[in-house]
Amino acid sequence: MKKSLLALAVLGAFAGAASAQSSLTVFGIVDLSVNSVKNGSVSQKFMDSNQLNSNRLGFRGNEDLGGGMTASFWLEAGMANDNPGNLAFTRRSTVSLSGGFGEVRLGRDYSNTFTNEATFDAYGANGFGSSINLYFGLGPTTGLSAANLGSGATTQVRTNNMVGYFTPGNLGGFYASAQMGAGEGVKGNKYTGFRVGYAAGPVDVAVAMSQTDVAASNKFKKFNIGASYNLGVAKVLALYDQSKFGALKYTTFQLSTSVPLGQGEFRASYTKGNAEGGTTAFNGSDATLLGAEYIYNLSKRTALYGQYGRLANKGGSALALGGAVAAGATGFTSTGYGAGVRHIF
Repeated sequence: MKKSLLALAVLGAFAGAASAQSSLTVFGIVDLSVNSVKNGSVSQKFMDSNQLNSNRLGFRGNEDLGGGMTASFWLEAGMANDNPGNLAFTRRSTVSLSGGFGEVRLGRDYSNTFTNEATFDAYGANGFGSSINLYFGLGPTTGLSAANLGSGATTQVRTNNMVGYFTPGNLGGFYASAQMGAGEGVKGNKYTGFRVGYAAGPVDVAVAMSQTDVAASNKFKKFNIGASYNLGVAKVLALYDQSKFGALKYTTFQLSTSVPLGQGEFRASYTKGNAEGGTTAFNGSDATLLGAEYIYNLSKRTALYGQYGRLANKGGSALALGGAVAAGATGFTSTGYGAGVRHIF
């Protein structure tokens, strides 16, 4: 009897140790705002998700394998709270192994070039002042995406079937990652890219490049470089981004800033978009974006915010804040303002 009790005690101790070496976290963001956008003479009022941060529901966990190695998973689904639909883990779905060698990650994740775009934009990738409004909106003359220029690439934000490598965090400020996404017979899915940077103290700078195979002899190529400097009283960020498909190019340059103000934060941005390499109409399809935003933190997890944006199109450009515009509308000015609440859990 004593031996049985001793055995049970030992098994219980091992079970406790095993559970202590694993973890599971449920996390998410709920962000909802009311907005008003005027595209030319057409006005629209709407409720929208994701204007301060992208809505999400996620599960992540890890297991200590011993010897400095860890196995991890990350499942993250997007949500549209103003009009709920199906919940699918399309934001991130990865499994990985990490250790002193860095991290090897498999699944669906952000592309290297988009990571650079979001990192060196004070807005991240959300809101009326983010440069995402220029390279993911309705594009010059054709109504296609300005960023993919009709190439059919599906890898601008995230990459499916991805194998990625990320360097460890003990390289004296230097960091790098490389990714490959298998096409699996689908045009626009095959991706290769890398990102290299240096971050130490107030300075962070990184360059990223990628290419995607599409249903054409040309490849969709992307290059960007970003930098930020934290002055203490303000953080200043700069981003240069170019998408290329054959001779067609769409280039954006952004300057943005984030200024802490007591319990709040003020953000502002200026972004210029330039099209070149095509017809006269295409080359004249430029755009300029101005943005301002104030965030008031009610707590570490809950914030109120207000935002304003003004996007001026030129020539055949048809970029708009808050989504699509009527077919055939070009060269108009898009202005928007809104207010919302965001909660992190």
